[in-house]
Order: sequence, then structure tokens, then C-alpha cells
Amino acid sequence: MTRDWLRWHDEYEVPGSSLARRLEVVRGHLRPLLDRPRRVISMCAGDGRDVLPLLPDGSRAVLVEADPVLAQRARDAAGDGVTVLTGDAGTTDPYAAVAPAEVLLACGVFGNIPYEDTRRTIASLPSLLAPGGTVIWTRAGDSDVRELFGLNGFDELAFVAPADARFRVGVHRLSREPDPYASGVRLFRFVDV
Repeated sequence: MTRDWLRWHDEYEVPGSSLARRLEVVRGHLRPLLDRPRRVISMCAGDGRDVLPLLPDGSRAVLVEADPVLAQRARDAAGDGVTVLTGDAGTTDPYAAVAPAEVLLACGVFGNIPYEDTRRTIASLPSLLAPGGTVIWTRAGDSDVRELFGLNGFDELAFVAPADARFRVGVHRLSREPDPYASGVRLFRFVDV
């Protein structure tokens, strides 16, 4: 059965819902990272509600979303310097215009891809990031995502795991030299649940 992503996004509008709470946590960590114009990547961006309201003028951003309605909503909300692509967020190709990015959002990714793809994606993120680039990610439930970031040259800046909710939000900064950008690299395939 295919998930109705538009209906799923409706939960953001419910005050106190898990998604509304997660959004506030993500924005809380994102806000200080966007204190000046930045290069930003958002994988599986939905309608861009996490990053677009916070993005300073002069930033360059690429948001990738497979659902055409959600992508159009993001496009409608996007300012100058923001490219919203309707397509596959699971390869490095869409990000060429802004890589190396200073901020990368992988919200809603790791809970919807196979474990091997999670491992491969995290190992590949240094090729999309500038020195000291920061990743904000989300995941439902517990997993070893935090450890995978550590094994791939990232320092954990924050981790939020509310006792009364399943969502997790992590913030990791690249602490080693980035890898060179490579086009055509398959990071993940989204599992439609």
C-alpha cells in the first residue's frame, strides 16, 4: 500500500502532534545555522516548511521532493536562490548546484529507507558538505544512526529523543575533511510504505 504523503503532511497542522513538535525541534536547531546566507540541501523536502521560512536572503538552496504537489507548494513558498526539484532525492545529482553545502537536512529520510541505504547515505554525506558542514536528521524510534555518523567523521552537536514521542532529531557536524563531490552516486531508494 502506498502512503498518502499529502495526508501525512496534514499532521503538521495539528497543534501538539508528533510532526508539529518535531518541526519545532528541527527549526530550533536550524535557526542558528542560518544566521547568514548559506548553501543548503534538503533531501525529501516535502513542502519545505522546515527551512524556507528561516532561509536568509542571499542563500542558495536545493530542495528535492518526489511528490509533485508538495514540491509545488515548496516552489510557491521559495524565494530567490532556491531551487525546488520534483524528483529522486536519493542520488547526488540534484545537489550539484549547491554542493558543497554548509547545511544539509535529511528529515524524513532514514526511517523510510533500508538500513544498507542509511549506512551508504551517511558515508556519502561528506561529499555533499563544506568543511564543518552540519546535518540535521530525523528518525522515528531508536536506531544506530548516531553511531553511523560518528563512524563517518561527524561530531554530534545535539540529539533530541522525547520520552513521550517516537521522533528523534539529530544534529551532526562534519569534523574531518570533506570528500570531493561525485555525480551519479546512488545514496538511497525511498521505500514507499
